[in-house]
Amino acid sequence: MDVVKAAQLSGRTLEKVVVHPLVLLSIVDHYNRVARDTRKRVVGVLLGTSSRGSVDVTNSYAVPFEEDDKDPRIWFLDHNYHESMFSMFKRINAKEHVVGWYSTGPKLRENDLDIHALFNNYVPNPVLVIIDVQPKELGIPTKAYYAVEEVKENATQKSQKVFVHVPSEIAAHEVEEIGVEHLLRDVKDTTISTLATEVTSKLAALKGLDARLREIRGYLDLVIEGKLPLNHEILYHLQMLNKEHEKAEDSKPTAIPSAAGS
Repeated sequence: MDVVKAAQLSGRTLEKVVVHPLVLLSIVDHYNRVARDTRKRVVGVLLGTSSRGSVDVTNSYAVPFEEDDKDPRIWFLDHNYHESMFSMFKRINAKEHVVGWYSTGPKLRENDLDIHALFNNYVPNPVLVIIDVQPKELGIPTKAYYAVEEVKENATQKSQKVFVHVPSEIAAHEVEEIGVEHLLRDVKDTTISTLATEVTSKLAALKGLDARLREIRGYLDLVIEGKLPLNHEILYHLQMLNKEHEKAEDSKPTAIPSAAGS
């Protein structure tokens, strides 16, 4: 059964998961303290708000977690610790509630659905965000999922939960942007020249742009082949990007050839 049908059967329309920088920094710190230079992963709770098909992840905290490397069915998550921590967080910011959990994967694991079921006790439709703390490629280091009931075509077969991928993005409030900027300024390697830093930054930006253009092309190819449904909202945004590009090209100064003999 394809994920589109599964998502439709769930009755829930989750369009995106927005992760804030503070959450990424906290998770990386958690990993470095507990599982750095090992094959282990760390797990924790995601806090935030949800409305109109979007989950906004603004905070997080670590939770003691252990699992058997040989038998994925054996794992332990200290839910008493979680409940105690959430009680304290709620006193600080009552607007934030449990929206799901995180894992440093770096991919989905066999027991993730079982762990996900535990969080159904705290939020009706939790999200799982996998954070790649050691990314090998440029791009967003987050992958988000939620679980839906997969209904079998054969009525005699028992239905089961499956993960459905949902788009994720990184976003920050103005205050967060200032904080991250100061943090990056503090950890900046002063031995690297300003020119080298700028060149490296431009190169990284171009590689990121290339990756996004390849994603767009891949999506359009799938639409043309009939493997994905036509989404008018996506096409509208692509047309707007094309118009902005044409405006930028038109605004470039035209070189005037020198007069003969000058």
